[in-house]
Amino acid sequence: MWSLVVPLKPLAVAKSRLAEAAGAVRPALALAFALDTVAAVLACGEVADVTVVTDDPTAGAEVAGLGALVVADVPAAGLNAALRYGADLVRQRRPAAAVGALNGDLPALRPAELAEVLREAARLPGRAFLADTAGPGTTLLTASPGVALSPGFGGASRARHLASGAREITLAGVASVRQDVDTAADLDAARALGLGPRTALLFPARTA
Repeated sequence: MWSLVVPLKPLAVAKSRLAEAAGAVRPALALAFALDTVAAVLACGEVADVTVVTDDPTAGAEVAGLGALVVADVPAAGLNAALRYGADLVRQRRPAAAVGALNGDLPALRPAELAEVLREAARLPGRAFLADTAGPGTTLLTASPGVALSPGFGGASRARHLASGAREITLAGVASVRQDVDTAADLDAARALGLGPRTALLFPARTA
């Protein structure tokens, strides 16, 4: 069973590249992404618990209501520092935990596809990762029990994780775990896969 760490920026600054497409609902859309992501993770049979690292009180209260453990971003030193901190807290509670870091912007995430990816990660010793749909980024990084997570998210993280010795997961049929959302085109792609219920309320399917 895996313990996953999900980082969330304050909603006021989250998903700035969606400002034109989302307009005034951008903070609400960022929250919907996070809630649909965390709900799907908690519904995955391979996941024992979810730790969300955030300083946003609204997002924290909402994901806690789903059953996630919420912790403040104590390092306040960027995404990777937050993920290291969250993973360290997990290991303080469960020293033998298998730990993963997952993006919080996967609004089409399917629990069954995440389970498939995590089972594959469990077969790979050490650290493993899944690249995003676009290719250069990463949506999931995992570390076996006793192995440091050592995240290198941001920008060309696929190359960074490969260079650090992490093994790439190359499964087919897990598009919902790869499809993070940074742009309007990403959001259209996630909608084509099938958005989670909270995101769908804000960004419904187009009609012919």
